[in-house]
Amino acid sequence: MSDEHAMRQDVEKRLKTNTDAMAGPFRQQFHLMPPVGLMNDPNGLVQWQGVYHVFYQWMPFDTGHGSKWWGHVTTTDWIHWEFMPPALAPVQEFEKNGCYSGSAVVHENQLYLFYTGNVKDEHERRTSYQCLAVSRNGVDFKKYGPVIHQPDGYSAHVRDPKVWFEAGVWWLVIGAQRCDREGQVLLYRSPDLWNWAFLGPLAGRDVTFSESFGFMWECPDFFELEGTRVLLVSPQGLEAETYRYRNQYQTGIFTGAFHPETGTFTHGGFRELDLGFECYAPQTFEDEQGRRLLLGWMGVPEQQEQAHPTVSDGWVHCLTVPRELSMREGHLHQQPIEEYKQLRGTHTSTTVAVTNETAAWASWTAAAAELYIEIEAEASWTMAWRRYFHISYDAGEQTLTFERPDFETGEPEQRVSRVNGVHTLHCLFDHSSAEVFVNGGEYVSTSRIFPEQEAAGLQFAAEVYAVFYVHAWELQSLQWQ
Repeated sequence: MSDEHAMRQDVEKRLKTNTDAMAGPFRQQFHLMPPVGLMNDPNGLVQWQGVYHVFYQWMPFDTGHGSKWWGHVTTTDWIHWEFMPPALAPVQEFEKNGCYSGSAVVHENQLYLFYTGNVKDEHERRTSYQCLAVSRNGVDFKKYGPVIHQPDGYSAHVRDPKVWFEAGVWWLVIGAQRCDREGQVLLYRSPDLWNWAFLGPLAGRDVTFSESFGFMWECPDFFELEGTRVLLVSPQGLEAETYRYRNQYQTGIFTGAFHPETGTFTHGGFRELDLGFECYAPQTFEDEQGRRLLLGWMGVPEQQEQAHPTVSDGWVHCLTVPRELSMREGHLHQQPIEEYKQLRGTHTSTTVAVTNETAAWASWTAAAAELYIEIEAEASWTMAWRRYFHISYDAGEQTLTFERPDFETGEPEQRVSRVNGVHTLHCLFDHSSAEVFVNGGEYVSTSRIFPEQEAAGLQFAAEVYAVFYVHAWELQSLQWQ
């Protein structure tokens, strides 16, 4: 029996016998999460022959980071899901310390996975390889090993290849760190997916910035959206500012124009993708309907990870809801995909008028819910979900604030951003997460939350006068087989 086959059998046995992770009050209802262990980056998002494939970084044996696998789930409608056998296990020499993040493409009716093989020696010195695995059935993958080796002038932190087809050839972007600890995104081109030419840096230090902008750029994605070119990337090492870069590491976009003939990208400044506490390493793909869809990791590396109360249940982290992207007046918008309306159950509505006081909608008790709230306010206001997660708008300062207790200390922690007016809030609350789409998805906040289970309902407060028109639906669970 091969080492890989033995490892897979061990994982499958563990999944069938470990029921502890399936219990607990914070188990999510309509978010993708690991059956056990640790989940992080979404990988290899693709639709092939009508089936959506979602791969993800997975540590099946522990709730800490380690030698990552590629977990694998599939769906045809985003509601009914199937756990598939793990796609990649770290057993070969070129990946023995982890099958790290990457992407998927379909070519000649086969599924190609590109990923980073992580290798460490006895002194913890790292080597990275960009590897290829191919499948004819979307379940079993044959590994072909490295197709791209580490370029000169870069450290071993070169990872997360994203591949696409354009202008008659294949392209690949990858996150990188130069030897002087400056982050960049690198660009490659190939006629056949096997032989890759290095074209140089696409963005980063000395391309995008003359000064330092992070020591490593992770998980790049490069795509066109309604005539605008978007570089989605997660730079590490940005210094926190009053209204920006408050998480341990950041995710955001550059928008502009790509010039395939020269392999260059002209663009504007960096804008964070999310205003909340946990959204990192997102990946997009175009489905068979022509939609640009995004999934992100609802976590951040090194940010209170082991303080999550689900660690004691044997699992940690989840993915965001799938989101459809659009470009409106040069601004990226995100919205939950239309299919999620199928999860709606009981519907009710109310109008809450507040004048210099606090009002509550205590009759609403569902822990998994969708809320659509229209706001008419003359001054500042606050909304609280389950007395735990607070959303407030300061009309004078034009700041939108999201607040929750720190997972380690219990003290309030905030994310504050400049926003010119808040008119609508579209909220998706699960048992341990809050996703808020502001003004039709113009701004988005993604956060993990762990409220007391007996606390329920909505509370509203206003400085002078405000009216909140609320539509609410209980949300059903995703269906698994």
